[in-house]
Amino acid sequence: MADKSRPVVEKIRCDACPVMCFIADGKIGACDRYANHKGELVRLDPLTIIDNVQQKGEKPIPFLKGSDWDGDLLQSSRPFVTAVGAGTTYPDYKPAPFIVSQPVDGVDMVTVVTEGIFSYCGVKIKIDTDRFIGHERAIVRVDGEAIGHVMTSEYGSKMLSLGGVEHLTGGSKKEGRVTCDALLKLCNCEAVEVTVDDGASVVIQAGQAPIVDGVKEQLMRVGCGSATIGMFAAQWVGHVDEVIVVDDHITGVLSEHQAGKLLDVPPTGIKIKGRRSTPGRYFQVAESGTGWGGTNVEDPLTLLKDADPKTAWQGLRLLLVSTTGQQYAYYELDSDLVPVLAKIPPELKKSAERIAENCEPSICSVLFMGGAGGSLRAGVTENPVKLTNSVKDALTCVTCGGANTYVWPGGGITIMADVLDMPTNAFGYVPTPALVAPIEFTMRLSDYKILGGHMGAVQPIENIMTEDVRRVPQIDTDANPNASYNFSWKKQ
Repeated sequence: MADKSRPVVEKIRCDACPVMCFIADGKIGACDRYANHKGELVRLDPLTIIDNVQQKGEKPIPFLKGSDWDGDLLQSSRPFVTAVGAGTTYPDYKPAPFIVSQPVDGVDMVTVVTEGIFSYCGVKIKIDTDRFIGHERAIVRVDGEAIGHVMTSEYGSKMLSLGGVEHLTGGSKKEGRVTCDALLKLCNCEAVEVTVDDGASVVIQAGQAPIVDGVKEQLMRVGCGSATIGMFAAQWVGHVDEVIVVDDHITGVLSEHQAGKLLDVPPTGIKIKGRRSTPGRYFQVAESGTGWGGTNVEDPLTLLKDADPKTAWQGLRLLLVSTTGQQYAYYELDSDLVPVLAKIPPELKKSAERIAENCEPSICSVLFMGGAGGSLRAGVTENPVKLTNSVKDALTCVTCGGANTYVWPGGGITIMADVLDMPTNAFGYVPTPALVAPIEFTMRLSDYKILGGHMGAVQPIENIMTEDVRRVPQIDTDANPNASYNFSWKKQ
């Protein structure tokens, strides 16, 4: 028989996401974002406002169609209400948690903020390195679960696509859980180690150098082998007879290259393996790897064929260098026309250092990508398509945690944002599984009324500027382009 003297623990049902947790007093839901506080459902993370410090003599820039607005929503002295800590519109029939109005340079503006529940979302990863990560289309895994794949290599960078609805909800429960956890950590600028099928192990963290197979990368390549020759050929003439720039994709040979021809570099008879593309440019000189120039080569002489005895000569000076300048070797041909390692002249060592100097630091970039679906848009207007049209017509600006977004062309509101431009812990999750990400829509109040906005829910910014809000400075990406500021929750 139950002990009737014991107090009954009252639970409340949270409707902030489809999980619909029952939460006891003093406890939190499965998402760690909502709690039962004496019978009231409360949001644990504070609403975050970006405080902008107006420079002396700087005029606030209104968001007006046809004006000289430069596209940067945050370059004014007004506080900007982000959706971080705002809560969600789920179950979607209700207005966004905060619809805030304030005058800007004599124009009434409104910002609609909500934390969207994104099942259709992912991240695009740019890894600045010459090292081999994995072949295109290779599966990327965490804890053995597939969370994405390798995309195309771009100029000096490897690209990954992680997440998406197929991994979040289209696979096993474990796959969805692991994928959501990895995305959450990456978006909140934490480190995640992934493995690529038939490829490398990579530690990824936004704004930090990648760690490939346990080695922290330093530099991304200055260009392909051909481009490197084009940039530095003039600095080699007179100091060396032949230069080979080793690269996984396009290896360059100075004497055959157009730059060498125009600088009157004579033929040398030095021949390399691989498939000749155009003069001085060779494909497939070696397999991909973590050696010279992103190849699997540790000894660069293995790239060479026998020198042509009709053209080559004893004493010929030969420089082999990688596209980052981190690997270089100098040789001179002996009487049998065999390259013999020699001490590199100061001028050539300086040129290798110049290549390295022109290489940018190797870092990881994490871009959140998601779409504002019909349910999220319903929190802004009773007629969601009008919001889409307003964004396409540049009447409404879309931001993500205060960060500028790239809105993809075509249908819908598909956005992409750099997580380094956002306050810390801007992302959450729900165990469906899905990411919770902040999204804001800013427009003129008159335009908001025209698109059928929830005018009855509009409130002046003074009403929400309480002592409980988290106030953070605007991120200065020019001052610190590769770091996320560690904002703290502080009262006014």
